[in-house]
Amino acid sequence: MTDVTLREVARASGCSVATVSRVLAGTRPVGAETARRVREAAEKLGYRPNQVARALRSRSTGTIGLVLPQITNPFFPSLVREVEHALHAEGRAVLLADCDDDPEAEAARITDLLDRQVDALLVVAADEKHSRDAVTRAAAHVPLVLLDRGCGPGIADLVTTDNATGMALVLDHLVSTGRRRICFVGAGGTGSAAVERLAAYRAEADALGPHGFGPVELGDFSLEWGRAAVDRILPSRPDAVVCANDLIAIGALQRLRQLGVDVPGDIAVTGFDDIPMADLTDPGLTTVRQPVRALATEAVHLLGHRLTGQKDGPRRSVRLAPELVVRASSAPRASSAEDTRSTRTPEVEQ
Repeated sequence: MTDVTLREVARASGCSVATVSRVLAGTRPVGAETARRVREAAEKLGYRPNQVARALRSRSTGTIGLVLPQITNPFFPSLVREVEHALHAEGRAVLLADCDDDPEAEAARITDLLDRQVDALLVVAADEKHSRDAVTRAAAHVPLVLLDRGCGPGIADLVTTDNATGMALVLDHLVSTGRRRICFVGAGGTGSAAVERLAAYRAEADALGPHGFGPVELGDFSLEWGRAAVDRILPSRPDAVVCANDLIAIGALQRLRQLGVDVPGDIAVTGFDDIPMADLTDPGLTTVRQPVRALATEAVHLLGHRLTGQKDGPRRSVRLAPELVVRASSAPRASSAEDTRSTRTPEVEQ
């Protein structure tokens, strides 16, 4: 089968090639009856626009590159879905790249996308410091918005969740339920989400003063680290574990259950992100819900401004408010006597 041409659609609809082109491209207003005849003829003949030819004429491919640090983290597929929906509504498509948390791979993926002539880039930076050079170079060539994670001020537009507010919501909740020995399990390195959540925990701990906040353990954003961290923190006898994301928290829940620790009776556990699994754990995981749809919508909105000619001007930083979702993993303790009662530290299996 050969491709249907504009000339054939014009012949079938009784219109000129120029009119058919205007109707299908939507570049100029055309009478309703004429537009209807053209679209009916195009659909009947199976006409499909030549996107390559259109890109050559307009110098726009209609594609946006999206670079992620780790597609296996369940938070990111949810974010990709919302970004794809927001871009599709504007007639744009997504080219997705995963760098596996490696800034060097991230730089290579960005270069690949630029070579494919994407119109703009959305980047979830793998590392606040080590991603900076590649992002800065890319932002000099195409509109670029940093999403969820930043690379420092002034590099590019940024849309992220207010991590400090999220951590404050968690700690206020735990203190209100009688928790007094609260430890933190997070991720090391210089990814902005990890850094901001740790800094917020420490700031809130200092602000809340004499409550005896516990140790900090840093690893990575994984189930495995959540399990391993439990063995490190149990000797300090915490009554709450604040985790920097839901994967860590779910891993911690698994290990605590394996050791026979009562959650939330002995230890409360909280996460961050509200991934789909958070509502399926036993007990259900209390967590900070990121406004995923709003993140995607605002990022695409900023890209649109840059793509429509507003390439210069100050970089914008947008921080969206999160929401605390309280589930059974942080239910209030049975009585305030728990704070003074001697509890047995579970024996850690070797």
